[in-house]
Amino acid sequence: MTTTSGEAPRLEFRGMRKYFAASGVLAVADVSLEVAPGEVVALIGENGTGKSTLMHLLFGVHEPDAGEIFVDGQPVKIRSQQDAIDAGLGMVQQHFALVPGFTVAQNVLLGREPSRRGFYDDATAVKMVQQLIEDSGMRLDARSPVKDLPVGARQRVEILKALAADAQLLILDEPTAVLTPAEAEELIEMVHTIAAQGRSVVFISHKLPEVQAIADRIVVMRRGRIVGQVRAGEASNAELARLMVGREVLLETKLADKPAGEVVLAVEAVSQPATAQGGSGLADIGFELHAGEVIGIAGVDGNGQDELVDAIAGLSRPESGRIKVCGRDTTGRNPGEVRAAGLAHIASDRMHVGLNLDATLEENAVSTHFKDPEYSRRGVIRRANRRRFAKRTIDDYEVRGGSPTNAVRSLSGGNLQKVVIGRELSGSPRVVIANQPTRGLDVGSIEFVHSVLSDARRDGSGILLVSAELDEVLALSDRIAVMYDGRLVGPFARDEVTRETIGQIMAGGEEAA
Repeated sequence: MTTTSGEAPRLEFRGMRKYFAASGVLAVADVSLEVAPGEVVALIGENGTGKSTLMHLLFGVHEPDAGEIFVDGQPVKIRSQQDAIDAGLGMVQQHFALVPGFTVAQNVLLGREPSRRGFYDDATAVKMVQQLIEDSGMRLDARSPVKDLPVGARQRVEILKALAADAQLLILDEPTAVLTPAEAEELIEMVHTIAAQGRSVVFISHKLPEVQAIADRIVVMRRGRIVGQVRAGEASNAELARLMVGREVLLETKLADKPAGEVVLAVEAVSQPATAQGGSGLADIGFELHAGEVIGIAGVDGNGQDELVDAIAGLSRPESGRIKVCGRDTTGRNPGEVRAAGLAHIASDRMHVGLNLDATLEENAVSTHFKDPEYSRRGVIRRANRRRFAKRTIDDYEVRGGSPTNAVRSLSGGNLQKVVIGRELSGSPRVVIANQPTRGLDVGSIEFVHSVLSDARRDGSGILLVSAELDEVLALSDRIAVMYDGRLVGPFARDEVTRETIGQIMAGGEEAA
C-alpha cells in the first residue's frame, strides 16, 4: 500500500490484534493504520483504549496475536526494542533515562561515542550533537551537564538520542505533561521542524488544544479500535472528546460566584531545607485558604509542591513555621491527627500512597476511618457497614468494574482515582488537598474529577489544588499561586493574572504585579 504521493508509508499496521488472556481484555482489535513520511499523527483516546499497547507492539514489548508491521513498505518483525531502533523507530517515554553527571553530548551519543586513537573524542562528540541540535531547531548547549538542565531541556535530550540513532519515526508519549506552557510551544515548533525534514511523528496526548496545534491528522481509539480519523482543524475539541468517550463531555468547568467563608487552612512562614534526594525544600511559605474557595498552585513538578503538601498533611514536619487546620495547630502532627482536625488528602501517587493495591475496594474505601464506630466496635469490624459504604462509593462515583470484595489493582487508573476521591470526600471535610488529581487520566475521568471538586467547593470545603496542568488550575481556581524553587508566588485573584504571566513565573521569570 502507498500514500497518495506514491511513497510507501513510513509506518503501516495491518490487522494488529492483541488479547490479554489473564485479564480477558482485547486491548487492540484488528487495527490498521498508516503514517506517511513527514506526517505528524496524533493518537488520542481514553485510558485503556489500546494506544500504549499498540505502541508496545511496535517496540517489541508485547507480541501481537495477529497482524503485520511495515516500515517504508517492507515487512518487519519486531521482537525487542533493539529491533525497533534498527528499523528506524524511536520512542520518548514520560520517564527519562539520562545520566545526570554526563553532558548533553555524552548522553546523546552514549553507546555510539566517537573515538580518536582509542580514546573518547569529546570535541567531535560536541560538534556532532551541536549540529544535530541546530538541525532540529532546538535551543540547547551540547556541553551542558544534564543535571543542570530544566525538565523541558532534558526531554529535548531524549529526543536528540532518538534522532542521533537515525530514527525516521518518532513516538512521543504524553510529551507535554511535565512542561511549562512556553516549553510546550517550543516542543510543537520542534516537532514541525523534524517533520519538515521528512521524519514522521506519532504524538500521544490527551490535551486536545495541543493535538490540534501539532498534528496533521488525528486518530481516535476507543475500546481497542480506531473509531475516527480527521485532519487537524476539521473537528472541534468537543467533537474529538465525544469520539473518545462515546458521549458529550463538558470540557470546561464554570465555577459559580460564591463568597468565601472563614479561614479553614492557615500556613504561616513554613520553611524546610532541601533534601539530599534533590527536593527543593520550602522557603517561608504563607497563605490562607477559606471555606468554599479553591486555591490552585501551578508549577513544574519538583519545585516544592510535594514538600508543601506533605507538611500540611502531616507526612513531614517543617523546620519552622505554623500550620493550622480549622483553627487547630497541626504543625508536625501525624496524618491521623491532621485528618481529625478536618483535612482530606488526595495523594498525587494513587498507586503507592493513595491505595493499597493488594487490599479490596471496601478495605481501601474505609482505610482512613476504619476506627470510626460505624465501621468497628470494640475491635470488631462491622463488615456489613463497611461493604455498604463501598457499594455506595461504587455507585456515587461511578467506579466501573469495581466489586467491594475484589483487590483494587484490577481497576483502571481513572477508577482507582474515583475510589480515592470517594473515600477522601466522604464526611464533607473542611479542607481538601487535591494533589495532581487528574494525572494520567483521560478526558472523561478528568470531567468527573472536576465535577466532584466543584461540588465540594459549593458545599463549603476549602480546596488546595496542586496541579502541573495549567488549564486545570485556570479552570477551577478562585485564586492562583505558583511554586518555583521552593517559593510560593501569590496567591493572586484569578482575574489578576494571565496564562502567559503564570507561565513566566513557572519558568522562573517575572512575577505578577
